Order: sequence, then structure tokens, then C-alpha cells
Amino acid sequence: MERPAPAEVYVSQTIQPVHANSRGELSAGQLLKWIDTAACLAAEKHAGISCVTASVDDIQFEETARVGQVITIKAKVTRAFSTSMEVIIKVIVQDMFPGIEKIVCVAFSTFVAKPVGKEKVHLKPVTLLSERDHVEHNLATERRKVRLQHEHNFNSLMKESSTFDDPDCDEEEGTVSTEGTSVQSIELVLPPHANHHGNTFGGQIMAWMETVATISASRLCGGRCLLKSVDMFKFRGPSTVGDRLVFNAIVNSTFQTCVEVGVRVEAFTCQEWSEGCGRHINSAFLIYNAIDDKDEPVTFPRIKPISKDDFRRYRGAIARRRIRLGRKYVISHEEDIPLFVHWDINNQVSLSNGNVEALRKLAAKSGWEVTSAVEKTKIYTLEEYNVLCVWVEKHVGRPAHLAYHLLSDFTKRPLWDPHYMSCKVIDSVDEDNQIYYITCPVVNGDKPKDFVVLVSRRKPLRDGDPYTVAMKSVLLPSVPPCPQYIRSEIICAGFLIHATDNNSCTISYYNQISSSILPYFAGNIGGWSKSIEESAASCIQFIENATDDRFISLF
Repeated sequence: MERPAPAEVYVSQTIQPVHANSRGELSAGQLLKWIDTAACLAAEKHAGISCVTASVDDIQFEETARVGQVITIKAKVTRAFSTSMEVIIKVIVQDMFPGIEKIVCVAFSTFVAKPVGKEKVHLKPVTLLSERDHVEHNLATERRKVRLQHEHNFNSLMKESSTFDDPDCDEEEGTVSTEGTSVQSIELVLPPHANHHGNTFGGQIMAWMETVATISASRLCGGRCLLKSVDMFKFRGPSTVGDRLVFNAIVNSTFQTCVEVGVRVEAFTCQEWSEGCGRHINSAFLIYNAIDDKDEPVTFPRIKPISKDDFRRYRGAIARRRIRLGRKYVISHEEDIPLFVHWDINNQVSLSNGNVEALRKLAAKSGWEVTSAVEKTKIYTLEEYNVLCVWVEKHVGRPAHLAYHLLSDFTKRPLWDPHYMSCKVIDSVDEDNQIYYITCPVVNGDKPKDFVVLVSRRKPLRDGDPYTVAMKSVLLPSVPPCPQYIRSEIICAGFLIHATDNNSCTISYYNQISSSILPYFAGNIGGWSKSIEESAASCIQFIENATDDRFISLF
């Protein structure tokens, strides 16, 4: 094993039956204890004084570990601020005989240094030894901004969501109430539950929270629940030995194959216990998948809010999901494996048809969740196998054929889309296929991006069929990458335009988001930007102000 760097620790554990659940799998609660311990050790190694957990967020579980396997936890301080630090934790499971290693999860913790007496704390900077250290150091600032803005963004999204109702709640059959998913548990804090500061060990609290959350999710799914991710454990205050901790968990909402469970923890001293007046010390939101007895994914029933509190929790889950999806770029900036298709003039029919068919398949997917509805525009998202897709639906008071001609001519796109700096034709393949070179502005302080894309369009073959404008990146030897830009990829995107009547239409824009274009979408999905809504409004205005004679071109 490589030697730990400064502010970095390794913790290894062999998984014993005592660490596992009834299926022989490492329990999530036990893993959370180990994660918190390793992160605390890394934070105190850097700070040189005692540290306490402020929050643990964005834990994504990828693999399951079993009895007999070895868990290695690598915890490392990515950046130190004035009195707090961000710690990244990576958990790896190893099967000793084949020697195969897999990543179980990645998590981020924030720790606060405890001052000694009245002495002020000012943490030293983190020593950066590798290129990856520099990347994580820079991203840590972005992640901190997201955490600090979380409450503001959440409140904004909650206010926005109160202006529209979920259209399916009252109409869809099979919706259920969350009343039966409420779970309460009480724990008495004993000396073995305390950390080296004398307070209740944060990892122990997280483990107890995970237990009640799992019970709550299980009551809804009728199958075996698997913890997929933890949105956030937020530590609001300490508890000590002798406190009674009351855990309340309930399902907030479901999203096709996953469910969000909220957990609230209150602490009571003996006197507070008799008076019934506790202290709110922790909150968390845990996301579960479920599988049936054949290990097939379980689709959760839709939630039907009834009470005022039901609606608050339901809309809160939708807002948190938006923020969670939007954070993906700043949490872990992993690059996709490029899927560029080589452009071949001898195979252009197949490539063009494949381009159109990919867009139609994306649009036909089930499981789209509405995340925003403003005037003439709705935004939906779909998360499938860690792939994020966006669908923007717009209602336009102009004929479908006019919208089709305007949107299929990408040289006009910079006129209404601020994400496009320039767009020029570099190969006029035929009447319905063009290859464009596109440049996009700087985002997050990086270089501007450029694209080489094939745009394929189709008119409806039958009444009721949509007009189609599909786009995807291609490799063209005559347009190699240049140092001024980051050559980026569009995997699958485009427009489907349905005629509503002779004078209006519905335009649906779809995009299977790659890591290279996620920065342009992340803020909007997460709720701290309105760029998609603004672009949609600009598009609507552009089309509605157009005249047939002036704007229809020969593509």
C-alpha cells in the first residue's frame, strides 16, 4: 500500500459476522461508523487538535461488501478553511483470493476544529502533492459554496414548487399514503456510544438513523431495501452519555425505483424527558432502492400527499432531488469515456438514422420526473444507471412547421441560446443532414468548449408524428481539437415538435447529459440558476416573433 500523504489516513477492517446483516452483507450502519472514524482521524491529523463532525453528505453506494472481505477506507483532507475542513472518504472492498478491488462508496465530510480554551483556531493550508490533489482542492471550494447555499436554494425551490401541483398525484391509480411508513425508535446513550470528546459518537448516531430509515422504506416497498445514497447527515448539536435519543423516520416521496426517507433525531436529558421538551440535534435524508426475491428492481408506488405536512415533505423531497442532481458535477468531476462516432460518408444513411432513432428512444423512456414548471415551460429529469437526462417542454404559439425550420437551422441558434457562441456549417451532407462546428462559452473558470455535431432532421411520415431534429457528436479528421477549446461531446440531444393545432405546437428538447456539458445544466437542475428556463423563454420569443417569409431557409 502506498504511504499516506499528510492529512490522509488508511483504515482496514476484515468484515466479521458481527458487522453484517442477516444476508451476510456489511451493514450500512457499521460502514457509516467506520467512515466517520476514518474521516475524524484525517481531520485531526491535519488540524493537530480535536475535531467534530459538522455534516456528512453525498454518500453514493456502488457495491456491497460481504463477510470475509476486507474493507479499506481512505480519508483525506482536500481543503482547509478558517476553522473547518472538507474530508473525502473513499471505501474499497477487496476479495482476498482473486485480489479484485471495487469501490464501495465515496463520501464527503465537513469537520470543525475545537478550540483549546480561548485560543482562536486558524487551520494551516493542505499540502498538495499531485494533480488530483489540485483538482479536489479547487472543487472543494465549489462544494463548500453548494453546502452554504443549500438552505437558500432549498427554500427557493420550495417556494417555486408551491406554485404548481404534481399533475399525476390526483389522477394516477395506485398512489399510496406514507402514514404506514412512520417509524420511531428510542436509544439510551451509554459510555460505549461516546467518542473521545465525551459526546455521542457521530458514526453511532448515523448507524441508528440508518436502521430506522431502512425499516421505514421496507414498509413501503414490500421487498429488500438497499441504501443507494445519503443526501446529508447534518449535525445541529451534541448529545452526551445519559441522553435519550428519539429517532423518527418516514417516507417523504418516491421516484420510480428509489424512495427518500427523512429521519429526525431529538435528544433529551432526564429532566427534558419528563417534560417532553427535547433538542433537535440531527437530520438526514436517505435514498433507497429495492429488489424482489428474484433480485429484480422494485418500482415504488407513487406517493399521494394528504395532510399539509405530507405536502411539505413531498415537495421537499422533489427540491432535494433537484439539488442532489445538480451537485453531481461539483461533487465528483469524473470524465465520461468518449463515445464519439467516426463520420463516414459511405455510412451516412446508417449514422443519420441512428441519430434520429437514439433521440426517439430517449424521449420514449419511462420514469421522467417533473422538477420545474414555469409559465409555458416544464423541466423533467430522468436518472438511469447514473446517467442524467433532461427534457424541457415548451408551448409555442406558432405552427409546428415554422418551429421545425427555425430549430433545425443551427446557424440561428446563437440568436436565442446563450450557451452557443457560434455555430457554422462545415459539411452540408444532404438536405436533411448537416455537420456543424459549435463553440460554447467558459463555465466554472475553465476553457471554452467546442463540439463537432451531426444534425439530422425528419418531417412527420404520418399525421400525429412529430417533426424531429436530432444531434450527436462525430469525429471529423478535418476538424481536429485545438488548444484554445476543450473538445466536448453531445451523446444524444435534439427536438421533437408536435403540432397542437394549425397555429401552435409543443416543443420538447431532450439531452442525455455528458460530463462535458453537465456544467451548463448543473446549476439549473440544482436550483441555483435559471439558465434553462431563460433559454426556453428566449427560444419561445424567437419563434413567436418570426415570420414564415423571413426565417424559413433551405437548411
